[in-house]
Amino acid sequence: MPDQPDDSPAQLPNHKVKYKKPLQRACNEKNDKGKFCGGHLKRWYYTADVVEQACGDALKAYGDDGEVYRCEHCKTLYLPNAEEPRGKNVAGVGKLSIFGVTVVPKTPAAGTSAAGAAAAGAPTVAVEDKQ
Repeated sequence: MPDQPDDSPAQLPNHKVKYKKPLQRACNEKNDKGKFCGGHLKRWYYTADVVEQACGDALKAYGDDGEVYRCEHCKTLYLPNAEEPRGKNVAGVGKLSIFGVTVVPKTPAAGTSAAGAAAAGAPTVAVEDKQ
């Protein structure tokens, strides 16, 4: 995708195209009454879209595997922002936990016997040998 100014991406004949703002998840296109559309932006796989296959604009402009997002209501296309990491979902990277949760291993640590694990309150399973 060629680098364009942030305010004016190359327009397609049958689609309105905009650039996403950093961490943008909802459409900011105004409707006829001047209100924001507010539709969710979803990753659009235009190669699988039957209606777009008939049109072919996006495939010509962005290739077979271009990263394009589309509003679920007004169908405005959004190109990814250069500041956001590629390949992530539209919700972004997310935040790391501040709680520091530690998961206890399921097996006893090396050097610990099964008897020691039983004394510590770990459940044991008895297996009978049938011959």
